[in-house]
Amino acid sequence: MNGKTVWERFSPMVTIVLFVWFSQLSAAQSSCESRCGQRSGDCSCQATCESLKECCADYRQFCLQISPHSGTLLGGAHFVILNTTFDPASKLVCRFNSEIDTQGYVDSGNRGHCVSPLLYESGWIPFEVSTDNGATFNRHGTWLAVHHSKVSAEFKITLHNATKWQYYGTPNTGGSLTMSWNASLLTAAAVNVELWGYRETGEAYSDSWNPELRFLYSLEKAVPNNGSFTFIPSCANGSFSDWEIGALRVSPSMKDEGARDVAALWTGVHALAWHLEEKFRNDSAAWAYDKCISWHETEQKLPVFLSEIADCPCTLAQSRADTGRFHTDYGCDIEKGSVCTYHPGSVHCVRAIQASPKYGAGQQCCYDDTGAQVLTADSIGGSTPDRGHDWGSPPYRKPPRVPGVSHWLYDVITFYYCCLWSDNCHYYFTHRPSSDCRTYRPPKVGVVFGDPHFITLDGSNYTFNGKGEYYLLNTTYKALTVQVRTEPVSLENGSLAKATRLSAVAMQESGSDVIEVRTTRLPDHLEVLRNQQVLSFSEQSWMDLKGVFLYSSVRGNVSVMFPSGAGVEVRGRGGLMTVSVLLPEEFLNHTSGLLGSMNNDPQDDFVFKNGSVLFRDSSPEDLFIFGADWAISNETSLFTYDTADLLNTYFYAEKHDPAFVPVYSVIENPDDPLYGEMSELCGQDPFCKFDTMTTKNLTTGNATKISFQSHMSLVKDLEPVLSCGWLAPPTKGKKEGTTYLAGSTVKFTCNKGYVLTGSAEQTCLSTGMWLGDTPQCVSENILGIVLGSVGGALTLITMVFVIYRHSNKRNPRESGLYTPEAYFQSWLNESSQTPFVMQPCSPKKDCGTP
Repeated sequence: MNGKTVWERFSPMVTIVLFVWFSQLSAAQSSCESRCGQRSGDCSCQATCESLKECCADYRQFCLQISPHSGTLLGGAHFVILNTTFDPASKLVCRFNSEIDTQGYVDSGNRGHCVSPLLYESGWIPFEVSTDNGATFNRHGTWLAVHHSKVSAEFKITLHNATKWQYYGTPNTGGSLTMSWNASLLTAAAVNVELWGYRETGEAYSDSWNPELRFLYSLEKAVPNNGSFTFIPSCANGSFSDWEIGALRVSPSMKDEGARDVAALWTGVHALAWHLEEKFRNDSAAWAYDKCISWHETEQKLPVFLSEIADCPCTLAQSRADTGRFHTDYGCDIEKGSVCTYHPGSVHCVRAIQASPKYGAGQQCCYDDTGAQVLTADSIGGSTPDRGHDWGSPPYRKPPRVPGVSHWLYDVITFYYCCLWSDNCHYYFTHRPSSDCRTYRPPKVGVVFGDPHFITLDGSNYTFNGKGEYYLLNTTYKALTVQVRTEPVSLENGSLAKATRLSAVAMQESGSDVIEVRTTRLPDHLEVLRNQQVLSFSEQSWMDLKGVFLYSSVRGNVSVMFPSGAGVEVRGRGGLMTVSVLLPEEFLNHTSGLLGSMNNDPQDDFVFKNGSVLFRDSSPEDLFIFGADWAISNETSLFTYDTADLLNTYFYAEKHDPAFVPVYSVIENPDDPLYGEMSELCGQDPFCKFDTMTTKNLTTGNATKISFQSHMSLVKDLEPVLSCGWLAPPTKGKKEGTTYLAGSTVKFTCNKGYVLTGSAEQTCLSTGMWLGDTPQCVSENILGIVLGSVGGALTLITMVFVIYRHSNKRNPRESGLYTPEAYFQSWLNESSQTPFVMQPCSPKKDCGTP
């Protein structure tokens, strides 16, 4: 072997193989292919990589951005893949939730396009893209599926005169119907107008219970795509009329009728009155009555869900303040003119954000212009609970948790049967009665605002101007964590004040998505991140996320709602951030952090991590030590560090900066040039004064003043209100007053021909009990008989008394009952033991001498 060892002969080959392998491995680790959200060797595929300038070269090729990023959960929304191009020969397939494929395409500009599928769920849906006709999926993104009613009007079909559509076929409602859409959203010269129906099949509350959205028929094919369609409806043939709710779809005519998951526009789900059978048009009230009775009989066989839904807030003010558990019902919004179609007499309704745990049921609470709750026992416009929560509920996809459509099937079309198409609401309200507020307990609220100042959940207040990252709240119940980041305040001259402000807040509950809200360079503009990725609210103001809901209708306000009922409200104002935390009573004795120990005792709010307690009236310096103790660590941090400054200032530095020493107090000096304006602005508000003087800025002081006033208003709105419960009117009578809270009075009257017995009014006492006797309405005829009987009895009593007295006059000393009063009392005592019964006189018998 020429004297060479085996290693000497093969080592060059091994070296080459290892070199090639390591080179390939290095190249693979420098790519984001199938690695989105991860670090990849010496570059990153994480959402923070762009701001940190450390992305892998192919980051945008494999970690996709799209536009639009949201659309109806019914499917058919068309979106473009941004910031990358594709080979024109690519055969794109888009896969959603790792299971549903739709056909994509590459346009003439080499941009990729996808179409969203029917999903039966809302929220962020992961998707993948294949360029080889489905052989491999190595590009990743997320799509936001939205409740059909929350889709922006420009992206859906509009029904002109929607009321006419849903009453079509009832008396005096007929003629033509018109719908319109944005024709530019469909790249087709002609479209098909299709009807799709929705139902749920199988045994209720079993694994066989499934949703079904089915193509029924086309109203017309190859309609010019000019954005409008008018028709005169015909009655559905055969079994098609069994489908009573659904939606219309407009899709390109080059696609097959009823083809799923193609580019399309939809109406909202609605009652299909206009397509129902001839029997409905002949006598809609009788048809609806039969449907109502059938539904009533079905409901009697289903589980009762009412016991597991939460009671409503007692007042309109409470319902709008308890933002962790209740949110505006878009169908009855006081901010949008109180157009309350299904709740006449109400000015505002809210829905419980979370569905009930076992049955996925929803709660709705409506209020009148006095702020009182409207109940179905008093009004057709009252609050109604729902077997299917309108917004659906996790894990979605199965009845009755499918967003929007389950609710329509069990709670809305049934309202049409019993209340709108016929006059049989008593059947509906038997199964959907309003919940009153006797068991409602408002949440407690804590806040951090201004410079920053803290008001704990039990009402203590203090100022903590530390620089760093801290636990605002940490709970043993539901593992809720809220953290805040502070930074020094910049003065107008560019220097830094010896005071800090909030710059970010991050939160998570029980493994939910991490939500972070932070300030930006734009005044009062807040930026929201989900798991370190910036969210856009340009298309949707409401988002269903993993274990958390978000709402932001304006850039300076963000509402975060957790399944526990906890809510976090973040506001940007005057360059400052305010964070309010609302906690239901289940959190009692389970909280710690800068917002204190929530136990209804403000004396022990300042508890250190080791359990020791700082007195409530401690010095500002001692309170500063308390605040510093609640610094977080990198291991527990929920924050995003996506700039070099954030990394250097907070990640690589101590979480509480010991070098930053704030101003602990300010002296009001009348000689200060700002003193006069400060006094006029702040009055007696100590927080406003402190912030104005430490920052030398009236705008900052005013923002602090407004935030404090807002907090006090919130606390006032959430004050407990006691209810005595609903009162029924007497039979054959009426009541005046439908407010049942402490101090309220309800009056009663009787119909003509009836007389009131009992109390004419009852007042709700602070004990939660009604003052007064139960009112009853008695017929005047019956009352006459009763009074006549009483008069006869009194006559007989008088007669007996006279006889007895006459007898006693013969031998008065033989009787101990000497006085008439004594005798009468004795007689009453005896008659109470053996009641005296008047017997009717027969005409053939002598009734005796009166």
